[in-house]
Amino acid sequence: MVTEDEAMRRAIALAARGLGTTSPNPVVGCLLLSPEGEVVGEGFHAYAGGPHAEIVALAQAGERARGGTCVVTLEPCNHTGRTGPCSDALIQAGLRRVVIAVDDPNPVASGGAATMRAAGLQVATGMRRPDAELGNIAWLTAVRRGRPYVTWKFAATLDGRSAAADGTSQWVSSAESRADVHVLRSTVDAIVAGVGTVLADDPQLTVRDLRDGSLAIKQPLRVVVDSHGRTPTTARVRDAAASTWIVTTAEAGPGPDGRVDLTAVLTGLFERGIRNVLLEGGPTLAGAFLAAGLVDRVIGYVAPKLLGAGRAALVDAGIGTIAEALELDFTDIAQIGADLRFTATLRPKPSDRPAHRPSSE
Repeated sequence: MVTEDEAMRRAIALAARGLGTTSPNPVVGCLLLSPEGEVVGEGFHAYAGGPHAEIVALAQAGERARGGTCVVTLEPCNHTGRTGPCSDALIQAGLRRVVIAVDDPNPVASGGAATMRAAGLQVATGMRRPDAELGNIAWLTAVRRGRPYVTWKFAATLDGRSAAADGTSQWVSSAESRADVHVLRSTVDAIVAGVGTVLADDPQLTVRDLRDGSLAIKQPLRVVVDSHGRTPTTARVRDAAASTWIVTTAEAGPGPDGRVDLTAVLTGLFERGIRNVLLEGGPTLAGAFLAAGLVDRVIGYVAPKLLGAGRAALVDAGIGTIAEALELDFTDIAQIGADLRFTATLRPKPSDRPAHRPSSE
């Protein structure tokens, strides 16, 4: 016997398996319980265009789902896209009850709960909503705001330096932290860097298995914010390992300072189906994103090292006094190798945001 609460916890864990491969669709997990409370089917949405979590679970359960309960992290869809409506599939399968964690904010797909209620099914919503929202935060944020969810990732010494006075920066963080970054990269749809980082470090910006150097099967889109098209033709970000978008002012338009408009970049990414973005550098581009209020989460790898001089991890964030400091809420702190990794969300301050369109190099 499995309780509905236990089933929802399992469904949330299943949903996480789709991180990085489902956009522009959400991550969703589903469990089907028999009338006696036994798990008869489970599934998650693995990739856009593929079967939804409910359909995978129904295929496993077959007739054993009849009269049972569906426990799902997101309201079953109510429209026909590349797949049919999951609400109809659950009705046809003879489910008696559906338990939903989060209502679907997408007006195109929402309405599944009402459809199922009209067909006589019992529908409950809100079970473990905070946990399910957290697991699907990138997609939910993107749909609600019309722009991708942005995580700024950086590595720094204990005194906030990302490079030494002579410019050297390999390696600020430990090998374990660098491996952890590749796991993080595998969960996003796009990796964004500035042309300054490309010119200084020539990063490849791909997901790699550091144990053998191989590339992941699915690679995020590589985005280089490059106002004047200075990215060399020989740069590693132009190789065939992943798709790349070199964003110039000629394509995205300039902001007030003549450099690439970051809001336009995010709008363009959203239109390409990108819902989850990892901002990797450098300090000037990160400062521009933060000054514009376009960062949702910060993940920092802090190494137990002191430099005393050198490049700061963040510059020009539009903060002139301590009263204007951006405040964060820690959601996780962990030791990764010799380093500390912290995850934090920014406290929203809509009234403090300037009404200009942001730009950067």
